[in-house]
Amino acid sequence: MKLQFLVSAVNEDVGTLAERMNLQADAIVVNQCDRNEYREYRFEGNRIRCYSFAERGVGLSRNNCLMRADADLCMFADEDIVYRPGAAKAVIEEFEKNPEADMILFNVDVPKERRTYHIDSYGRVRWYNCGRYPTFSFAARTGKLHEAGVTFSLLFGGGAKYSNGEDSLFLAQCIRKGLKVYRAPVAIGRENGRPSTWFHGYNEKFFYDRGVLYRFLYGRAALPMAVRFLARNREEMFARREGGLTMGQAFSLMRKGIRMKE
Repeated sequence: MKLQFLVSAVNEDVGTLAERMNLQADAIVVNQCDRNEYREYRFEGNRIRCYSFAERGVGLSRNNCLMRADADLCMFADEDIVYRPGAAKAVIEEFEKNPEADMILFNVDVPKERRTYHIDSYGRVRWYNCGRYPTFSFAARTGKLHEAGVTFSLLFGGGAKYSNGEDSLFLAQCIRKGLKVYRAPVAIGRENGRPSTWFHGYNEKFFYDRGVLYRFLYGRAALPMAVRFLARNREEMFARREGGLTMGQAFSLMRKGIRMKE
């Protein structure tokens, strides 16, 4: 069983990226920049295929990777992930241990202020608890993704109209298409700290965009899921924030996003 990393990058020196990320398997790199070109090289015996495109949008980048993926397994990645020694082997072993899994989510350590998840037990991921996992935690059987015809949304994420959520929508789409998704408490790497490309505080855009996301992600359950989100995070988002939005204002903005008519 072979693994392939699918790396989304922006304005990167692709010739040194494999070493900096410690990629331990073949990789497809899509680098969004100001030119269109292709190059290929070897890093520790692994084939690194690099596509540079003059375009923007993380969903577009990931789709460009996925459509070219051709190994048994694929692992989605970002340019700022550094993998632990043995990470590729650990991912393969989890799929070998769980032959019914079409996708497995793994732990990647991130700075505390950006942390949205931590996996501490094995289990199945369902539609109602799939909204907190980043794409760089996803590994999947490539053939299953291609058979299901799943793609990343072009409306959400860095470089798109709405702030973030392309990862949650992709995962939900996989589950709706019948793919079996599991989580594993296995750490495979860490994210280098960097400023967020989309988060600029708990402002009006944040809550409106989150409402739009919940419309697509949860459908008729969007409003109660919005209430749950605000209640669970009220201390972080509303406590001791002078001049900030109140919880009521945030809910109003999320409701407006849920009911968007655009």
